[in-house]
Amino acid sequence: MMHLAVLGSTRGTDMQAIIDAIESKKLDAQIDIVISNKPDAYILERATKHGIKNLYIDASGKTREEYDKLVLKELKKFKINLVLLIGYMRIVSGVLVYAYKDKILNVHPSLLPAFAGGMDKNVHAEVLKAGVKNTGCTIHYVDEGVDTGRVLLKKKCKVAPDETVETLKAKVQKLEGEAFIEVIQMLNKKLI
Repeated sequence: MMHLAVLGSTRGTDMQAIIDAIESKKLDAQIDIVISNKPDAYILERATKHGIKNLYIDASGKTREEYDKLVLKELKKFKINLVLLIGYMRIVSGVLVYAYKDKILNVHPSLLPAFAGGMDKNVHAEVLKAGVKNTGCTIHYVDEGVDTGRVLLKKKCKVAPDETVETLKAKVQKLEGEAFIEVIQMLNKKLI
C-alpha cells in the first residue's frame, strides 16, 4: 500500500478523485495526512469529511525553509511514500526536496514546458491568450526549480473555440485527478 501525504492551499478537487479511487479499491493507497498553509482551505474540510488527519501550519513570518522544516517534522510522523502537491500555492524549498527526493509529485495545469511557472487560473488564461489548440496537465517530480522536475505523465485535451478560463479549468482538473491516480498506480508497481 502506498502511503500519501497531501500539501494543499485550495479546494483539493484532485485529492477528492484520489479519495474516490481509494474508497472504490481502484487505488491501493492511503492518505495519512493533509497539510495546508491556509486555515480556511477547503482541502482541510474535505480531509475531515473523509476522516483524514489534517493540519494547518501558519507560514506568516517564516522563510520557505523555516516553513518546510515544520512541514517535514509533521511528515516524519508517518511512513510516507509520496507527497502530493495539490493546489499548493507555495514553492517547496530544498528542505523538503532533499528529504523526499523523487517522492514529491506536483500537477501542473498545462503540458509542460509550455506555460511553466504559472498557477491555477493564470495558466488557463495564458493558454487561451496564446490560442493553442491543445492543453492538459503534467505530473512531475518536484525539484528545486519551478515546474522543472522530471515529467512522469502528461494528459491532453482540446481547447474549444468558445472555451473560457472556467470551462478550461474544469476540463483540465478532471484530467489532473485521473493523471495522479495513474501515476500513483504506476509508482505502486514501480513502473516509473
